[in-house]
Amino acid sequence: MSASLTFRIASEPLEPELLKNMLSDAHAGACVTFEGWVRDHNEGRPVSSLEYEAFAALAEKEGARILAEAREKFPFVHAICIHRVGHLQIGDLAVWTGVSSAHRAAAFDACRYIIDETKARVPIWKKEHYTSGASAWINCATRGDFAGDTR
Repeated sequence: MSASLTFRIASEPLEPELLKNMLSDAHAGACVTFEGWVRDHNEGRPVSSLEYEAFAALAEKEGARILAEAREKFPFVHAICIHRVGHLQIGDLAVWTGVSSAHRAAAFDACRYIIDETKARVPIWKKEHYTSGASAWINCATRGDFAGDTR
């Protein structure tokens, strides 16, 4: 059995049910998904929207590497991680990760590994737009670093 591994940068809205259906397999008895939504605050500051940018070719190459590493660590059937780029509003789905496996432990562990490594390593940057009118570009890996703040 060959695992299906998909990592992609997307400019269009994500459709979780369609993505989840791609994980279906007779060998899988478990499916774990993670959805990352745009929230209305970060580090105590009210956020009105976000913009994500990525160097897609490099991001997808690193994302594929993460999925391959996860495949070596965890016995899963299929794994998908899709990250949005563009301007997103509060509540929009920014990233979706899903894993199917024979058993739940591998699905949970692989899903967490994939999203954690994606946030840490994939070259995706976000610009937070604050309700005050200020904005700041933030590399997702820095998780809250306000470098480039334009207050």
